[in-house]
Amino acid sequence: MAMFKKKASKKFLFRLTVINVVFFLVKITMERDDDGVQGFFSATSIFYYVSAFILFMLTWELNDWFLKKQRAKGGLDFKSSLLIIGKNMTLVAPVAALVYYLGLFPFRETFGIICDDPPLIEFTIDFFRAILLGLTVIFFNMFHFAMNQREEMNKQMEDLKKEMMASRYTSLKNQISPHFLFNSLNTLTSLMYEDRDLASDFVTRLASSYRYILDNKEEDLVSLQKELNFLDAYVFMMEVRHKNAVVIKIDIKVSPDHYWIPTLALQMLIENAMKHNLYSKERPLQISISSIGADALAVKNNLRKRKRKQDTTKLGLENIKKRYSYYTNKQVLVREENDYFEVIIPLLDKDVTKMNLKSIS
Repeated sequence: MAMFKKKASKKFLFRLTVINVVFFLVKITMERDDDGVQGFFSATSIFYYVSAFILFMLTWELNDWFLKKQRAKGGLDFKSSLLIIGKNMTLVAPVAALVYYLGLFPFRETFGIICDDPPLIEFTIDFFRAILLGLTVIFFNMFHFAMNQREEMNKQMEDLKKEMMASRYTSLKNQISPHFLFNSLNTLTSLMYEDRDLASDFVTRLASSYRYILDNKEEDLVSLQKELNFLDAYVFMMEVRHKNAVVIKIDIKVSPDHYWIPTLALQMLIENAMKHNLYSKERPLQISISSIGADALAVKNNLRKRKRKQDTTKLGLENIKKRYSYYTNKQVLVREENDYFEVIIPLLDKDVTKMNLKSIS
């Protein structure tokens, strides 16, 4: 809180300094009076100083507000910059006109404001000067914002490169871990005595899963079609291993060749559901993967939380969120209710992912 107040104070003092400097320069270069220092304390000077303060601060704060909203939408570009300038001046121009109209017409004699030119000409000059200075403030503020945005994006890109390299290694390490292999081989050993045909099918799916993982270990994104092909083998193994205790249903109604997602994202979400919930044949864990229009996939499961001595780190979900943050401004949504848990992940457009993949390579 103290840091926020300190930052706000610095911003206010900087802007007040700018207002004073601009007012002083305008005063000494454009005014024709010879009153010296006393001229700065005349009714006319006070009016112009107060009006300048109001219009500068209004322009600056509105511009900050518009830029903040644009940042939440995904950053500044040429089109959004023009829209912000237009909106900013649409709000500031009427206020400037009103301030100078009131000061130069109804209240001119009341406040003792002296005009060097006829009031109408003075009003026109003051109004357009305010518009010009307002535009200058907006351009400099947006330039400062764009430079900060560029620095932040460069830093985020470097961080995400490191994060993606780590996530690739972590995903591969987790999937070919001895624990996973032991469970798969243990299931296979049991099947050899119970159902040789099923055991043969299990071996084929296991080999297919490992081949997919190894083939895509350097890829952070894959087509939804590839991920679903892998998931078909993975779901088969999980259902065989857990018998009727885990039920996984997939209902994708979009063309999977046209969309991309982070490698192993769906598998990680299934693994996450099994890791954090209790399940049995009597009370199975039900996981559904479905498409939401052509925008996203929803991975949903019923809740029967395991009791844990320590809070979960949620590293899997954080990993997926960070990987998505590089390619899109769309958010990974997580919802938890009393009886279900749901994660919604965006579907990535093929052209957009190609563009980002070029920039990271």
